[in-house]
Amino acid sequence: MARVSQQKRRLYEMCAMAIVAQRADLEGATRVGFDVDLPVFSVGRAAELADIHPQTLRQYDRSGLVVPQRTEGGARRYSLRDVDRLAQAQTMSQRDGINLTGIARILGLEEENRQLRRQLARLNDGSVSVFTADAEGDITEVRRSSRARHWRRQLHPQTRQLSAGASHRPAQAESKSVVLWHTIYR
Repeated sequence: MARVSQQKRRLYEMCAMAIVAQRADLEGATRVGFDVDLPVFSVGRAAELADIHPQTLRQYDRSGLVVPQRTEGGARRYSLRDVDRLAQAQTMSQRDGINLTGIARILGLEEENRQLRRQLARLNDGSVSVFTADAEGDITEVRRSSRARHWRRQLHPQTRQLSAGASHRPAQAESKSVVLWHTIYR
């Protein structure tokens, strides 16, 4: 685990304070260049940032709620993501009275939601391409547009069984099918 400079550590501390105060979030921190999984904070500093007793961090580690990374010497190091989870766990426990099992479930669902939002953003960023193939097998990239969506509504699938033909495995040939698309003109 590489050492982090004092200046970089200070920037991460300011980011962690903003996250705990809910003036920032992990997505925003990632967008501006922070590595939210970089293990920066010691047990004491993470506890101070999340306003939690250090012994509570150890309990969360043992229960698997927030498991920090470890240095070669075995010392715990917490990331921005860990500090965010610690602060959320503390709020849910103290303010809302949710037990550790419930907190773990909620945090797990929030992380799954965050991952799905990142995946959706990647799919919607325009870098995903759509391709078509013509009868000769030439492949062409299709620009995304509302016309393409309009055309898609006019397409209707039809399936048919492929004949066994010259296949040396007739049972396999009969199990294959092909989807044909055609446009209905009005």
